[in-house]
Amino acid sequence: MTTNVTRRHFLGTAATAIVAGGFSPAINGIAAENSTTNGWTWQPLSKAMFVANPATVTDAYCEQVKKAGFDGLMVWNWDITIEEARGFRLMLEKHGLRHHAVCRGWLTTNSPDKEKVAEDIESGEKALRTAAATGASSILLVPAQVHGLVMPDPWDFEMDFDPKTLNVKAVAAGDNAPYADYIKAQNLATESSIRAVEALIPTAAREGVMIGIENVWNNLWCTPEYFTAFVRSFDNPWVKAHFDLGNHTKYSRCEEWLKVLGHSIIKLDLKDFAVREFKGKRGGGPGNWAPIGHGTVDWKNVRKTLEEIRYSGWVSMEPTAGNQTLEEYSQFLDEHFGA
Repeated sequence: MTTNVTRRHFLGTAATAIVAGGFSPAINGIAAENSTTNGWTWQPLSKAMFVANPATVTDAYCEQVKKAGFDGLMVWNWDITIEEARGFRLMLEKHGLRHHAVCRGWLTTNSPDKEKVAEDIESGEKALRTAAATGASSILLVPAQVHGLVMPDPWDFEMDFDPKTLNVKAVAAGDNAPYADYIKAQNLATESSIRAVEALIPTAAREGVMIGIENVWNNLWCTPEYFTAFVRSFDNPWVKAHFDLGNHTKYSRCEEWLKVLGHSIIKLDLKDFAVREFKGKRGGGPGNWAPIGHGTVDWKNVRKTLEEIRYSGWVSMEPTAGNQTLEEYSQFLDEHFGA
């Protein structure tokens, strides 16, 4: 008897078997599906700094980061050679630090230019290989982006979508005629993103590096339910969500995103956001970046929610406002995500 096995099913089964066998594509040795772990107790999160400019990561900077109490870095350094990646890893390890994630950032897999799409997928494969060479367990990937179209205000999004096909019918309550072009673009971007991420899964599995999908500032998958449905549609342990605490506050409160995403989250980024006026049923609203601890994010409730979904792993601090020091960032993380 012969059985047809799809690539998605094979890779998912293989990765699950690897986890069961003792090797896990996990953070700090804790399985990505950690919400199912029996007897789970809160552990302090591993602290990292996000660095957008890899040229600033020097021996002196690593020494400062370690002295401030951080465990590692997440760096936007996907486009380097394997030799450079290995040297980067050695430099961090010399200071007792770990490079836990490579930021690949924004792709345009929804481009009409097929050559551009192919180049973007190839860059994603390179990012996965770079991550493996630096010792990172994941890459941060934004698969597609849509701009310049009429769409609802962030706090007014209500996505009506088919849970099986992910095809969107409406993006807000009431008349959706003004958003027709955006809805079409949303569906095309989702379809192209699925194809692109599926093309990356074999490299992810081979390198032992997870794909952490983020939907930051790309105007796609703008509600917790829709983003979660998109991430889980791959049904693959090598594809999870890299979620940014603060980036999505204009759409919904952080806790709403965390509760819905749950065990699909493998990594967290952190920044603060000050909502000027809470709007919509989810509590989003217009605002701007704020120094960490000085915005409207309810960090105590965020911590409580993280305990409820049993998150354990890395949180990367991303400086966006104010002139806070490494020590101040580290102290904030200890106060809210420590023991």
